[in-house]
Amino acid sequence: MHAIMRTKYLSIAVALGIFSSELNAQTVHNDYPIQPVPFTQVHFHDDFWAPKIEVNATVSIPYTLQKCRETGRIDNFLKAAGKMPVGKITEYPFDDTDLYKLIEGASYSLQTRPNPELEKTIDTLIQIIGDAQEPDGYLYTFRTMKPDTLHPWISTKRWEKDPDLSHELYNSGHLFEAAVAHYLATGKRNFLDIALKNADLLVRDFGPGKAAYFPGHQVVEMGLARLYRVTGKKEYLDLAKFFLDIRGNGDIKGAEYSQSHKMVTDQHEAVGHAVRAAYMYTGMADVAALTGNKEYISAINDIWKDVMEHKIYLTGGIGATGHGEAFGAAYQLPNMSAYAETCASIANVYWNSRMFLMNGDAQYIDVLERILYNGLLSGVSLSGDRFFYPNPLASMGQHQRSAWFGCACCISNMTRFMPSIPGYVYAKRENELYLNLYVASTSSIELPAGKLELEQITEYPWKGQVALQLNQAPANAFSLHLRIPGWAKQEAVPGSLYAFMDTQRKPIRLLLNGKALDYTMEKGYAVIKRTWKKGDRLQLELPLEIEKVIANQQVKDDQNRFALQRGPIVYCIEGVDNKDNAANNIVVDRSAAITAKYEPQLLNGVMVLTAKGSSTKRQVNSKTLLRSEQTVKAIPYYSWNNRGPGEMQVWIPYAESAALPMPAPTIASKSKVSSSQNNSRMLRGLNDQYEPSSSQDRNSIYLHWWPKENTTEWVQYNFDKEYSISSSSFYWFDDGPFGGCRIPQSYTLQYEKNGKYLPVEIEKMDPISKDGYNVIKFKPVKTTALRLEVKLPEKHSAGLHEWIVN
Repeated sequence: MHAIMRTKYLSIAVALGIFSSELNAQTVHNDYPIQPVPFTQVHFHDDFWAPKIEVNATVSIPYTLQKCRETGRIDNFLKAAGKMPVGKITEYPFDDTDLYKLIEGASYSLQTRPNPELEKTIDTLIQIIGDAQEPDGYLYTFRTMKPDTLHPWISTKRWEKDPDLSHELYNSGHLFEAAVAHYLATGKRNFLDIALKNADLLVRDFGPGKAAYFPGHQVVEMGLARLYRVTGKKEYLDLAKFFLDIRGNGDIKGAEYSQSHKMVTDQHEAVGHAVRAAYMYTGMADVAALTGNKEYISAINDIWKDVMEHKIYLTGGIGATGHGEAFGAAYQLPNMSAYAETCASIANVYWNSRMFLMNGDAQYIDVLERILYNGLLSGVSLSGDRFFYPNPLASMGQHQRSAWFGCACCISNMTRFMPSIPGYVYAKRENELYLNLYVASTSSIELPAGKLELEQITEYPWKGQVALQLNQAPANAFSLHLRIPGWAKQEAVPGSLYAFMDTQRKPIRLLLNGKALDYTMEKGYAVIKRTWKKGDRLQLELPLEIEKVIANQQVKDDQNRFALQRGPIVYCIEGVDNKDNAANNIVVDRSAAITAKYEPQLLNGVMVLTAKGSSTKRQVNSKTLLRSEQTVKAIPYYSWNNRGPGEMQVWIPYAESAALPMPAPTIASKSKVSSSQNNSRMLRGLNDQYEPSSSQDRNSIYLHWWPKENTTEWVQYNFDKEYSISSSSFYWFDDGPFGGCRIPQSYTLQYEKNGKYLPVEIEKMDPISKDGYNVIKFKPVKTTALRLEVKLPEKHSAGLHEWIVN
């Protein structure tokens, strides 16, 4: 009985974080009118997603568990339980959540891929977590272990610094989500009981007339809504609403960074930290669905429109700037410095899925699909053990997936998200079945009309033909809603931020048992209502054309460029596939013909696009560029950077003025660069002949010494031969007022002579300033090397964009 009920209530569960169970089967009445079909009832056997989910299970989850052990995240709980001396602890108070998210992902994975050894490991981890919990339910290792000095983000008083950075409530939110997932996956209450004990503490401590600290990093609102659904305990829902309603009320100073600058119902634009924001919008949707709060719905509708019209990348990423990991201003969508955090893409999936559940409109799934296939999937390597935190849309070789991060939120988030993807394929409302994502799969679905067994036969996303075979059909009629993707109707995205150059709509064919079928369109779905029978075969033919995408003219970073998209897949050009290992110097005409070819041996099998284009290269002492014709090759964006770091760009110049020519063979570009900053990727930026738009320009590689302050640092050019040198020019990096770098206090330039470095004899020297080149002229010297020594500001660091030698 219990196993059956858990399976039943997974139908409003895992993929969207919406749960119910036998604990409260009769208690929760109001909720989303549409409910997802659980991932446990949808079995992938395709060549795209199934192998990636398998890699997550066999590589990413064990790898993340290993790293949690190696980095001391598990030890934090043992120390809090008094089972280990405190000693050195990990870096961030939210490190606890990496273990919670790991357990959540493993719990999902166990549902479709049983693994007794992993299940036993999870039970051991849960015991360790439970031992670290204080008697009243408090669970926060960074305080409970009683270190000699509290982390600077933590107050001596519980909760007091949560509106700032303590993350106590954030940790609770991920605990609640993971515990409910584990309970529904296994039927065991061991983790759930820990979460309920913690949640009951929150209910006792927070509320009207009690503590009124809003969560500094939202997610607890979603977690409390999950607990409410699984228990029916209204105090959990009330507390989720309380946390939303006190946010921005002015009792505690708020900020745009954490969306606490206004009451949530007065917010109509997306601002601040993108992950915090999308988690909050998701929590508002959950509470609105459960309470009927229309003000929440009005606010998140407006915010969603703001994001779609002004603030989302073509890849589905959100959060344009690394300053605060935040949304930028309208149309501020830089490519090379794009932040587009992996966690923000996951949160954006959650938010758009909730918007669909409320409204039944395909536009939200269009956005969700864009995120899944592009800006989210790029966050993990094909091997499953390397990860992106930001996901840029252009690179000069300075970006590379990492094995781990001190702040590992994106890694653990990917491990928990990947197994849940089958839960986004279908959704249902009474006798209406929504088919949202096209994936070769088999499914078993219960409707009031009866049970049906479905099989999707397709090679999507590489081919646009989808066959839906009914292997079992109920006796009574039901409606099937087939999503017709926006891209198949020549709609790049909802709104006017992006558009296809080709606006001519292509035919979409729908056949039933080989015959053309009449259907109606409702909110982006082809709706067929009939009494189905076993053996019925529905065929959908989507026009999978290669589209050139242009951005709104107000997106200055994308002017004179287009992007390539085929179906849901956004493409990029990567240096490794193109002439001279370069991508940023490529130009492709707007009218160029582009062809597609599947390459099964490349990047685990991808559809490759090719076109005729050209490339440019600078010349010494000339402004005339050298041009050469070449074949340009593009690969799916998600698959880039799996063959090492290198150049890449999504937005391809069609005007030569938008391209970045390869550098001329100058003294500087031929030099070997070394520095006290031993980061080879940074060093490549000093002589790449990129022209910064300002000292704050992050659209290229630059060198910086942050977080060092008030020290003397150096950078050196070793020439390919001896030259006579008489001047140098420096373009300083300065990201004030918010960043940590400023122009230096001073600098000295030295030249190599007989193995020693001597100062040049200055004839003229510009004052140190930003937003332009600082020139130093000196008595000519014959040398094979120059060394620049930089005195950093007293309370800041410094950096350097370009160093020219003449």
